[in-house]
Amino acid sequence: MLNISIVLYHPKWEQEVLPLVQELLRVRCLRKIYLLDNTAPEYRKAEIAKQKETLSAQFGTDKLRYMAMGENLGYGRAHNIALRESAYYRTEFHLVMNCDIRVKAEDIDAMCERMEAYPLVGQMMPKVENPDGSQQYLAKRLPSPLDVFGRRFLPAWMMARRNQRYELRDMDLSHPINAPYLSGCFMLLRTKAAVEAGLFDERYFMYPEDIDLTRTIHRNWLTLYYPEWTIVHAHARESYKNKHLLWVHIQNMCLYFNKWGWIWDRERWMFNRQLK
Repeated sequence: MLNISIVLYHPKWEQEVLPLVQELLRVRCLRKIYLLDNTAPEYRKAEIAKQKETLSAQFGTDKLRYMAMGENLGYGRAHNIALRESAYYRTEFHLVMNCDIRVKAEDIDAMCERMEAYPLVGQMMPKVENPDGSQQYLAKRLPSPLDVFGRRFLPAWMMARRNQRYELRDMDLSHPINAPYLSGCFMLLRTKAAVEAGLFDERYFMYPEDIDLTRTIHRNWLTLYYPEWTIVHAHARESYKNKHLLWVHIQNMCLYFNKWGWIWDRERWMFNRQLK
């Protein structure tokens, strides 16, 4: 069985959320979808009640749970609420995903079946494309400070060769790769592996929580980029457009490097060296 959690923040209901929910409810192994709304202060009670009524009328409530958080809890902390329910009910798989994803229900079922057949796989991410069909390189090596801050603040030509390696473009991406960093836009998790890893580290408000969780799972499980299936991601890259989000990104990446090491990170060196 599978649970799916989606964190919402000022979502585009008609364009993104409702069509996605309609498709996800076709997943055969689905137990429950959690919509975790981080844009829910007290003054929106009437709007929230109306949205609940709309969702219930369109899709019923048996496999859909809408939760208004009351505040912006951050990405990982909100997802952990649903992940803990997956652990409590012993739901075998849990899909963490963004609402700006387009995916086929039958592909999710196929991915779960593949993970069920290979019990050493703790996490899986399919090939990710932009709406125009170009590839997003979201399976990566573990980043150094230069990988993170250099690609944001240094000229592109200066980082080009390093980015190629960081984004695994030096590898054959037509085959599965056991990568230590898989994007948080679509994380198909074996619940047992996520629980063993401690779920998302809630000290991060957003951005590096996916790096942190994947590398922790990677210690004992396979964390696979698996290009047999493809999803579409309308990646907004908000921190490149919004100065506040850029500052949030910088702060949280500093927390990440404080935890794992800025220069000396033996595990980063070891995991990245294994990718040849």
